[in-house]
Amino acid sequence: MKTLAAALVLFAGSALALPDPRFDGKAEKPAPVAGAKASAAAISEADSRVWVEIEAPGRTERQAAVDAGISVEEIKPGVAAGFATPKALARAKAAGLKVRATVSLRQRFGALDFPEKDALYHNYKELEADMRSLAARAPDLVSMISIGKSTLGRDLWAVRLTRGAKGTQPSKKPGIVFLGTHHAREHLSTEVPLLLAKHLVDNSADPEIARLLETRDVYFIPMVNPDGVEYDIEGGKYHMHRKNMAKNGDGSTGVDLNRNYAWGWGGGGASPDPGDDTYRGPSAFSEPESKAVKAFVEARPNLKVLLSYHTFSELILYPWGGSNDQIPDAKPRAAFQAMAGEMAKMTGYTPEQSSDLYIATGDTCDWAWGAKGIYAFTFELTPKSMWDGGFYPGAGVVARVLQANIRPALYLIDLADDPLRSVNGGGAFAASAAAKSSGEALK
Repeated sequence: MKTLAAALVLFAGSALALPDPRFDGKAEKPAPVAGAKASAAAISEADSRVWVEIEAPGRTERQAAVDAGISVEEIKPGVAAGFATPKALARAKAAGLKVRATVSLRQRFGALDFPEKDALYHNYKELEADMRSLAARAPDLVSMISIGKSTLGRDLWAVRLTRGAKGTQPSKKPGIVFLGTHHAREHLSTEVPLLLAKHLVDNSADPEIARLLETRDVYFIPMVNPDGVEYDIEGGKYHMHRKNMAKNGDGSTGVDLNRNYAWGWGGGGASPDPGDDTYRGPSAFSEPESKAVKAFVEARPNLKVLLSYHTFSELILYPWGGSNDQIPDAKPRAAFQAMAGEMAKMTGYTPEQSSDLYIATGDTCDWAWGAKGIYAFTFELTPKSMWDGGFYPGAGVVARVLQANIRPALYLIDLADDPLRSVNGGGAFAASAAAKSSGEALK
């Protein structure tokens, strides 16, 4: 493993310093949103988080780090690394965990400006414009809807792709939803669902894609956390912000939306401390963003599959995340494992039960499966590690990551009628049935 000093030298000239000029404060910015609770400068000044490396030879130590309030973002042999407030770091030390190294965020990340060559990532305004353009380009196929409002009043936009139903009209066709950017700093997880929607529209004449669009009800919600995204890119620097922009009672900012869902809420791996990156909120579904996803799902009983994109680590995760137990019913458990295995062949990602990393309660996929019986997956996208670019891998990865994720998306859309078909190798887009190489997109 690289030493921390060597890693800091690497960061100075590496892909981590690669974001988008749309995020650099030079392009036109959205109008201020009424009710904004904190400025970027105020939050940055108060940001005392550190990047910490903890000795973690096994899952027990990883779990102890998470339970202390550390947002574990990277797992390497013998080490768990992530973001910690001073209080979380003190709790980790009190729990007996050994700290290898710490570096302040301002020291490590604060001076990164966004180079001109990264022009692919979308801020909120650009995302909205592209989604409107997509709907206008294919009005017989695409609808654009708001599923609710964010903490600061921004619309949470979705595009729907299907034949024979528009807007919020109900459908009996099997449904699937793709979600992006629960966590603000994970900008690649916005690009993938947006570009997948574009890919389906651009290739809607392809016989297999045409069949899916005729027989399935497909939704894309690329930016669940627009307020956090806009803060993370404000002022020409990344802020390494994970949460939404709720104002907490102690003066800190934000709730981790992916710890705010009701299934298992309040358990391990979700911090009760508002200052921590993994703060779960005052109650389940306390946040307007998670409430909006809940209402969206509950209004559509035809939804059978959900995929939530995150970054990073190149993983395919399935329930349970909040328990070390396996799904008790053998048939769906086998289907989850079969689907994850097939998609791993397509992407090169690692498939595993989410809690194999560590227990984290209140996440989207546990709720979708546990409360609604929806087959739900989390994809942790490229890169593999913080050293390869982490949350900010640059524009150069976008096309490659999209290509790797087209076939898995088609595979899940196809299986939305009956995910149990996967157990016997079913699914028209299964890797085992494909003549194409892993991750290759349909032409």
